[in-house]
Amino acid sequence: MKIELGQAGDYAVRSVLALARNGGRLKAREIAAEMSLPRKYLPQVLALLIRAGLVHSVAGPGGGYELAKDSSEITLLAVIEATEGPVMSRKCVLRGGPCRLDGTCAVHDAWADAQAALAAKLARTTFADLRRVALRKSRVRPRAAGSLAAAEA
Repeated sequence: MKIELGQAGDYAVRSVLALARNGGRLKAREIAAEMSLPRKYLPQVLALLIRAGLVHSVAGPGGGYELAKDSSEITLLAVIEATEGPVMSRKCVLRGGPCRLDGTCAVHDAWADAQAALAAKLARTTFADLRRVALRKSRVRPRAAGSLAAAEA
């Protein structure tokens, strides 16, 4: 079983995180450099985010890309679904096709609950949350031996 983002979802999450971390407008090349993304494919991914109303583009020499709303209003679920499609699958785990109207398999309820829990967690996670995590992780410093104060600094 694989639960992972496709390439578009990966690039989209990293792009929105770059915009959230910087809090302003960035050019595609700046996003690509900061997040180690290929510049050639990035405009296609950003176009999906623009279409979903998550990112704005501004033309011209001072142009670039910026978040269309505050990072606290953009969820991980919204970014993933803008590029990957719905997180919740309508495909039967055992039968391979759509769940049937005449009955569901024995695994259906457990699988549906697990998908719903994943979708709920992604919907509760905003890019403001992810920005805080990213900033905290980038500031992690080794503690001085025996120093609690250094750990809390």
